Amino acid sequence: MGRTTEPRHAHEPRHAHEPRHGIEPRHAHEPRVPGASRDLHAASASHGLPDTPDSHDPLHPHDPIKPPALNEPPDSTPSGTPSGTPSGTTPAPSATPHEPVPVPLPDPLQQPTPTQAPPPNRPDRPSPRRPLLTWFDARRIAAQAGEPLASRVLDLDDALGHTLAARLNALIDLPSFDTSAMDGWAVAGPGPWRLPQGQEAGILAGCPDVGPLRDGEAIRIATGARVPPGATSVLRSEHGIVRPQGELYASRHLTQGQDIRPRGQECQSGEGLLPAGTFVTPAVLGLAAATGYDQLTVTPRPRVEVIVLGDELLREGLPHEGRIRDALGPMLGPWLRALGAEVAEVRRLGDDATALRAALEASDADVVLTTGGTAAGPVDHVHPTLRNLGAELLVNGVAVRPGHPMLLARLAPGRHLVGLPGNPLAAVAGLLTLAEPLLRMLAGRPEQEPAYAVLTDVVPGHLADTRLVPVAHAGGGRVRPLRFNGPAMLRGLAGADALAVVPPGGTDRGGEAELLCLPWQDGSAGGAW
Repeated sequence: MGRTTEPRHAHEPRHAHEPRHGIEPRHAHEPRVPGASRDLHAASASHGLPDTPDSHDPLHPHDPIKPPALNEPPDSTPSGTPSGTPSGTTPAPSATPHEPVPVPLPDPLQQPTPTQAPPPNRPDRPSPRRPLLTWFDARRIAAQAGEPLASRVLDLDDALGHTLAARLNALIDLPSFDTSAMDGWAVAGPGPWRLPQGQEAGILAGCPDVGPLRDGEAIRIATGARVPPGATSVLRSEHGIVRPQGELYASRHLTQGQDIRPRGQECQSGEGLLPAGTFVTPAVLGLAAATGYDQLTVTPRPRVEVIVLGDELLREGLPHEGRIRDALGPMLGPWLRALGAEVAEVRRLGDDATALRAALEASDADVVLTTGGTAAGPVDHVHPTLRNLGAELLVNGVAVRPGHPMLLARLAPGRHLVGLPGNPLAAVAGLLTLAEPLLRMLAGRPEQEPAYAVLTDVVPGHLADTRLVPVAHAGGGRVRPLRFNGPAMLRGLAGADALAVVPPGGTDRGGEAELLCLPWQDGSAGGAW
């Protein structure tokens, strides 16, 4: 059945910029978007070239093609056949100027071909027409997605890896009395000094009662012992000479208060030592114990459950027969611990929507982290499952390469899901974009000041998206971009110290870039492996 169109005069050519019927024009700089495909973990499925808009990722926000209107079939006219002429028919005679092109009438005996309406855009999946969130906006939303977890009181032995929920104040002066900083003699006044008879052991650490010294007297003292009243300094063992008459001489000049740690030198009772939000490290535990704490009020580590999706994944052995090794299962658990999370479990599911829903309904973790299944392929079940569970999508795709099909959803009050793409480097991009700020917020830790470095080489950029590129320290505040930075690659990341945040358009050699430091490089999260 022919299309009814407005008449085109014979002298009116089609302009190069004029769209064909039902199709918007695609400019030279607008890439064609490939069909949606399932994210894979395969390291062999990608290459080391920089991301381009039409590679690696199944959905791109700048698709210039729109579906045909609901009341007309797509334009399938073969090349060389005039528009409006059905394929396989004789073209109409040439029209004279200012005469409309005759349109063939429909055959009343021929059944018209029903028009198939294109499926509407799914509201729960990234639409090619919907602008994606910027990388910075996505991180901000993740950092504000909820509230810190409820605080609890833990013994010092159990507090490692959690976060101080309240300021740590000194309970006593530290030290709580004048203390000897060295082994030697406590002396009073100028020398030489008389040593007491029968007290060769002197004053040891932990002695409760210490008698006073008079001017010209000295007594042996150990490091950490209480300095007796009247002592003016401590003479180190290597600087003293004892004569047979029981007199002590100094081999060098001694100053008032030398090698004495006065009471309250480190802190005074009630003084604030550490702010809330401080990660509890072994040093924090030591300080808390020194100032008298037995327990600490902390914000606990967020509990995370990892669900690795994909029928194609192998847990061991060599890849074979179209199946590949699971690279994310072994990597994400330690990475999450380094970010300060408690990993409850790493589960591996096939591409089974029913199993995924059951796993999400059964999980009691603060955060569920899924890998793969976030695009729009036939076995990508994350979006439909979230819709069926009534989850609230907070981030539904991010303008970042690699990894833009990442998502963040609220499953229930206090429970979130972070959906990572299946390609390894793309998954790490999602981990640092969404999971890291979310976990930091839940743990009650403040945001770190961003770090910056100068790039030693040009880093090409995407037209509209931020790029995250593995880099290695090159000294002098510079970083070197690494090769093998495709979405499915880990070789560049394995040798990296950080990921450089490259803005749209790229960064020149000598340009400055923000760095996402890896947690085992800068210790910012302080997590335990």
